[in-house]
Amino acid sequence: MENIDYRYLCTVIGNLAGIPVRIFRGGTQVFYHSVVALPKDPMCAYREQILAVRPHVGYFITPHFHYYGVVAGEAEGEELRIVIGPSIQIKSGDQALKELAFRCDVPAEETDEFIAGMKSLVPLPPDSMLQILCTVNYIMNGEKLGLGDIYIYDAEQRGLKRQRETEQARQDFDADIHGPQAVHNTLALEQTIVNFVRRGDTAALRQWTKAAPAVRPGVLAADQLRQMKNTFIVTATLVSRAAIRGGMDVEEALSLSDAYIQKCELLHEPERITNLQYHMVFDYTEQVEKLRAVESPSKLVLEVTAYIRRHLSEPVTTEQIAAALFLSRSRLSVKFKQETGQNLIDFILKEKTDEAKRLLRYTDKPAAAISAYLGFSSQSHFSRVFKKYAGCQPNEYRKRFGG
Repeated sequence: MENIDYRYLCTVIGNLAGIPVRIFRGGTQVFYHSVVALPKDPMCAYREQILAVRPHVGYFITPHFHYYGVVAGEAEGEELRIVIGPSIQIKSGDQALKELAFRCDVPAEETDEFIAGMKSLVPLPPDSMLQILCTVNYIMNGEKLGLGDIYIYDAEQRGLKRQRETEQARQDFDADIHGPQAVHNTLALEQTIVNFVRRGDTAALRQWTKAAPAVRPGVLAADQLRQMKNTFIVTATLVSRAAIRGGMDVEEALSLSDAYIQKCELLHEPERITNLQYHMVFDYTEQVEKLRAVESPSKLVLEVTAYIRRHLSEPVTTEQIAAALFLSRSRLSVKFKQETGQNLIDFILKEKTDEAKRLLRYTDKPAAAISAYLGFSSQSHFSRVFKKYAGCQPNEYRKRFGG
């Protein structure tokens, strides 16, 4: 359609939805509007992936389950993209938002403002986001789409139906030759997986997945895509409860389960659902593994570790942990030393050093930014701590182990 004032359109949408809106022409951003004050656009952490969304109407979901909507078209001979988001259904915790601020290179003095802005974004259900995208797409491209056109692709479903019919024919043939086979084999597999998660045994889980048997969960839905999503929901329920039994904080485990399920519901490609499920199981297992890093950890040790992990971006002190656990500082220090053989301060700094190692290996952020993100008072303090627990300076570690 011609003579459309896209800036006006995006301003109205942003005001109505309460989330940021942008316009890109030929890959260059030409407009940004947000009713929420954010010192830096959170999209910058995932800009390349978001702009790579190809359909006229599509969406992108970040690892922290913030989602962006994208509408693509053409105006005056140039590619035009409108990007809406991020929006959420579940509020993100401070640690997740500090990590996002870190990825976006938000200055330390503006991080609190960034977090406050992200928390004030209006939670928008995925269906509402998609309705907005359909409306913008109609204005931009004159194309009438509904939610079913975005969630489910007819060609894909026809292919899945043929695949299902072929599989059923093969099973019927096998039954004629070899006799009827067991319909379900999930109980043993479920017990195996939840035991890996409960123990936090990522090494054993990784080895097991190399030769894991095919799952036969029975019929949970009339079509293959819904079947996979229902199986995903069952798996999320099982592994989240296993992680809680392994020591993971109840609220954290259940919120993570909700977020994974919501992300799964937005997917329409079977391989992406399978990949997300694989990532989810390992995510829970790794979380428990880190909590149980101390051999046979007590309830106190698990609670202390969980607190530190939730506050990695802060200068965590013994006093803060003691207050959170309703203990005196001296009582906490003595009990922790008795149960682990470590001083609590050493344990805190080791946890921060482990996170610094991960960031040095898997991001390109400078040591100064990592130091600020992890709550150290100065880069020199960070370097001294890192050298003490890692055996070398941060830059040396990156040269040795960086990708």
